[in-house]
Amino acid sequence: MTLSSPQIQPRILLAILSLSAGGAERVVSEMANWWASRGHEVAVLTLWEPEHDHYALAPKIHRISIDFWRKSRTPQQYIADHVRLLFRIRKTIQAFSPDVVISFIDLINIIMIATLAGTNIPLVISERIDPRYHAISCLRSFARRMSYPFSSTLVVQTDSVVGWAKKIVPVSKIEVIPNCVRNMPGKGDSSASEVPDGPFILAVGRLDRQKGYDVLIQAFAQVKKTHVQWNLVILGEGPERSNLWRLTEDLGIHDAVSMPGVVKEPAEWMYKADLFVLPSRYEGFPNALLEAMACGCAVIAADCPSGPAEIIRHGVNGLLVPRENITALSTAMDRLMQDSNTRQRLSDQALKVKETFSQGEIMNRWNALIQKILDRSK
Repeated sequence: MTLSSPQIQPRILLAILSLSAGGAERVVSEMANWWASRGHEVAVLTLWEPEHDHYALAPKIHRISIDFWRKSRTPQQYIADHVRLLFRIRKTIQAFSPDVVISFIDLINIIMIATLAGTNIPLVISERIDPRYHAISCLRSFARRMSYPFSSTLVVQTDSVVGWAKKIVPVSKIEVIPNCVRNMPGKGDSSASEVPDGPFILAVGRLDRQKGYDVLIQAFAQVKKTHVQWNLVILGEGPERSNLWRLTEDLGIHDAVSMPGVVKEPAEWMYKADLFVLPSRYEGFPNALLEAMACGCAVIAADCPSGPAEIIRHGVNGLLVPRENITALSTAMDRLMQDSNTRQRLSDQALKVKETFSQGEIMNRWNALIQKILDRSK
């Protein structure tokens, strides 16, 4: 079986916790739709019900959901319930009969390894956030270290994570495949109604400490003093919302900051933004940064592990600043806020990410990986 054969295309199953709003979830939906549009039989398996879905799948894609998160009265019942659920997932996957399973994020990776143990179904596992900085429980970390060697391949998104991966699996099982730039809607399709009047800075992502929005808000408070007409918009939802809003009030800038929550199409805001900032403490390979650049935003990103330095050439297609450095971030913001010519120059260069990280280019790398695995399993 070859991926280039028009008669026989591999059956692919992608597994993830849910299709709620998030970077990995968007990647799964885009990959599934891309393969389905090219004749593959594709299934997407989640452990949450479809009503949580934020991203649309093509009608021809098999949508499988299993409610894995049962409340059990005793530890013994908990173990028994989840063993039964693992066998149910196994039977469901075997009924679809995939040629390869691709799972995303550590917890689902561990569940899939346990589920497919003893089968001959190849399993590709994918780490989406830099695992060197993403804190998980000791038990999950141990399970990851013990289970990952049983996968067919471990995919990471940047070369900087390969060193970590080599401590867990043989180097022959490691592949580096970054995120791609999805096919963005046209600029004329923009209809966002809550965009503020006047120039504004945009940030997009989960309202979580990892994303560093507390740093961004403090940096914005510094530049707001001399750029009074500018506003800040942060799109997303998460556990830090109340803390972030309280910070804007404490700094006296709440009238210039808006947090509209999750929006269906962030690109509508990106096309209208004057500046995009990614202030993260750590990342995997940030979709929001890629998409903002593909929309022609001038961008500033924290030089955090990992991703921004692989995307941005400092001073050429964006600016990099030390992570968690409020002064450095505010200085970079001030520079671009007062210099529209530099913003335009960076914007023009940023658009080139659509070629470097095109969907076709990145999906061809996934195709090559699948073909290698299938050839190896013959």
